[in-house]
Amino acid sequence: MSENLQVRCPETEDEWQQYYHLRWSELRQPWGEPEGSERDERDNATEHCAIISENKVIGVGRMQMNDHEEAQIRYMAVASEHHGRGLGRRIVEYLEARAREQGAVRVILDARQNAVGFYLILGYNVVADSYLLFGEIQHYLMQRDLY
Repeated sequence: MSENLQVRCPETEDEWQQYYHLRWSELRQPWGEPEGSERDERDNATEHCAIISENKVIGVGRMQMNDHEEAQIRYMAVASEHHGRGLGRRIVEYLEARAREQGAVRVILDARQNAVGFYLILGYNVVADSYLLFGEIQHYLMQRDLY
């Protein structure tokens, strides 16, 4: 892993393009969803996190405030060739720090079935079954108290 690894909000137009492209290619493209499906109406009013190595975005995540106490992490993705290197943990830690700064006392997220174990390690608990994405990807509502 490069020594110049950065964990921060995207800043340049190129970083933003890479950010959204990674969201699409990891979270939507495998199910035949078109580019653009990785965006939503809250993207302009949320906290974004990108992990950047040698000018390449290799991990992404987003945090939105649902109310004054609850934050929600969404659109978590790490480029498949970088899995298992602790990048997802760094994204979650970054977004949880932003949530604390905004007064959140808990964070929720909807985890894909294959990511539940990852979030359990980070201190999240399964609250309930959530939804079935694209008719095949089971999600689970998970929560972690920040204090």
